Amino acid sequence: MTVQTPLTPGTPDTGGPRPGPATVASRVHRRVGSLRRTEGVYYLFLVPALVLFTAFVVAPACVGVFYSFTDYLGFGQWHFLGLENYRALVSDPAILGSYGFTLGFAVVTVIVTQVIALALAIALTKRVRFASGLRAVFVIPMVVSGIIVAYVFNFLFSNTLPALATSVGFGPLEQSILGDPDLAWLAIVVVSAWQTIPGALLVYTAGLTSIPTDVYEASSLDGAGAWKQLRSITLPLIGGFIVINTVLGVKGYLGAYDVIVGLTNGGPGSATSSVAMTIFTGFTSGDYAYQMANATVFFVITVLISVLQLAVTRGRNLRLA
Repeated sequence: MTVQTPLTPGTPDTGGPRPGPATVASRVHRRVGSLRRTEGVYYLFLVPALVLFTAFVVAPACVGVFYSFTDYLGFGQWHFLGLENYRALVSDPAILGSYGFTLGFAVVTVIVTQVIALALAIALTKRVRFASGLRAVFVIPMVVSGIIVAYVFNFLFSNTLPALATSVGFGPLEQSILGDPDLAWLAIVVVSAWQTIPGALLVYTAGLTSIPTDVYEASSLDGAGAWKQLRSITLPLIGGFIVINTVLGVKGYLGAYDVIVGLTNGGPGSATSSVAMTIFTGFTSGDYAYQMANATVFFVITVLISVLQLAVTRGRNLRLA
């Protein structure tokens, strides 16, 4: 007589002989052994990347943090100063101004980029003519170097736009906005958004195409209009994609450098000098230790902003998924 083991809940009864305890144990043993062998392969791929990351990123960063507590010029001898560089940062108007500009620029550009990218993604996912071709055209700015884009727009803002404004008699733009301390930041926002909208557009397009069309059809039968569908269906279902674009956007704009160098070089004066630009300029002007302290503080602030973004949006993202 064959002894059959009881089925576990949810296991279909096929009517055939059921595996005994010894058979099940051997299968589990083979499975665990297979997992252990696979983990070794994972380490084989992980260790080289970890070594390279430590050697070229972590180690230099730790050395830089150490020098932020000294008077090191980037060469020669140095002396330990403690927290003197960090105390000087909080009273330096140039440093505080660069932080104010960078944070304000990042917030404004993120909002502009997300709104325009989402609007374009919604339009291009509808059944419109030449949608595929338009998607290809909108992606072009993403593959062009930022410094090249900045120099092209520098010429447009400095020559083409003032000449056009003069021909039509529009006084506010007859002079280049790049030379106006109150308007130069707008040019940086425009160029940065123009370059980063394609990336956000691709993410939103992926999110919108993942929404079943049956949802919209059912809501239309219930009398929901386009605006109601946007608020109650589209935005909730792409909540995770909005989080991704926002986090990546803030991270990218906080480190803005090449676009600013090509457009204004931090001017007029220091009106558009970002934190990244201030740090790099200090490195090349014999202010290594002081700007390394600035870089350390900026790194901590960037991490805190990213963690805060994820903490605020994590629960909402799970509910909307």
